[in-house]
Amino acid sequence: MVNSTHNGEPYTYAKAGVSIAAGNALVKAIAPLVRATRRPGADAEIGGFGGFFDLKAAGYEDPLLVAANDGVGTKLKLAIDSGRHDGVGIDLVAMCANDLIVQGAEPLFFLDYFATGKLDNGVAEAVIAGIAEGCRIAGCALIGGETAEMPGMYADGDYDLAGFCVGAVERAQALTGNKVAEGDIILGLASSGVHSNGFSLVRRLAADRGWKLDRPALFDQDVRLIDALLEPTRIYVKSLLPLVRAGKVSALAHITGGGLLENIPRVLPGGLHASVDADGWPQPRLMAFLQAQGNIEPEEMARTFNCGIGMAVVVREADAAEIASALEAAGETVFRIGRIVAGEKGCTVSGSAETWSARGPWTATHHG
Repeated sequence: MVNSTHNGEPYTYAKAGVSIAAGNALVKAIAPLVRATRRPGADAEIGGFGGFFDLKAAGYEDPLLVAANDGVGTKLKLAIDSGRHDGVGIDLVAMCANDLIVQGAEPLFFLDYFATGKLDNGVAEAVIAGIAEGCRIAGCALIGGETAEMPGMYADGDYDLAGFCVGAVERAQALTGNKVAEGDIILGLASSGVHSNGFSLVRRLAADRGWKLDRPALFDQDVRLIDALLEPTRIYVKSLLPLVRAGKVSALAHITGGGLLENIPRVLPGGLHASVDADGWPQPRLMAFLQAQGNIEPEEMARTFNCGIGMAVVVREADAAEIASALEAAGETVFRIGRIVAGEKGCTVSGSAETWSARGPWTATHHG
C-alpha cells in the first residue's frame, strides 16, 4: 500500500513547487532589459525557442566563431548569503566575454542559465539586470536564456548561474599565440578586485577569522568589506578590441583560476617563457588583506588570485609605450609587469624582499 496524505484534489505543477505563472511574469519583466542590449546583428527579443544572430549585419567578411562558457564560482554563495544579487550577473558576462577577447574575438551574443529551487522574481530580476548590464559593457546582445525552477535540487534561497557567449574574429586577426616573440613586453591591466576566482579560500577565511562583512574594511574605512569582495569582474573588451583589430597585440591572457603563473603560459608558443616582476605594480590593499589574514605565501598568491592584474597584454617592445597610453585613454590602469624570454614554456613570478610580505627575495615558477 502506498501511504499518502493527498486529499484527493488534482495534482498541479504549482503544488509540486514549480510556478509557470512566476516564470512567465519574469520573462515579461526582463524583456526591457534584454531589448536594451540590442546591437547590429541581433534584435535581442526573447520568447522564441532560440535566438538569431546575423553575422553579415554585424559587418564580418571572413569570420571565425569563438565560443566560451563559464560560471561565477563560489562568489555566488557569498552574494546569496549577503543578499547582494545585482553584481554577479556582470561577473557572469565578464568571465565569458574576457575569455573571448583573448582570442581576438568580439563578443556578439550571450545566453544565461539561471537555476533555483523556488523562483524568487525579485532575486532573478536583479541577477538578470546585472547580466544585461554586463552585456552592455561588453557590447554583446542578450538573446536568450533559461530559467529552471527545480524543487529539491537547491536549498532555500540558493541558485546557480551559467553563461554562454559567442564571438567572432576576422580570420587574419585571430590571436593564437603565434605572434609572440622573445623580447615582447607584458603589460598588466589592473583588476577591479578579486574578480571571480579564489572565493572558496576567501569564504574559508571569512568563516575562520569571523569577518564582519557589513562593517568597513580594515584596509579601507570608506568601503564595506562585503562590497570590496563582491566588486564585479572588470570587462576589458572595449578597451582591447581596437588594438587587436589594429594588429598591435601579440597575445592576451585573462587572469582567472591559476592566477598569473598558470594563465600567461596558455597563450605562449613552445620555447618561450613569461618573466613577471611582482615589483612592477603595487599590491592592492584587498590582496594584502587576504594574504595577511591567511598567512599566504607569495607563490600561493600568484596561483590563486589575480593579485591586482586582471588581464596580461603581450606587445612588441617598440609598441609598448603607445599601447599603454591608448589603454590608459580607454580607462584602464596599466603597468609594465614583465617580458617574454627564451626558455621552457611557462611563467615565473618573482619579487624582492617585502614584496607581497615576503621575508626575502622569492621566485615562483610554473611550466605549462
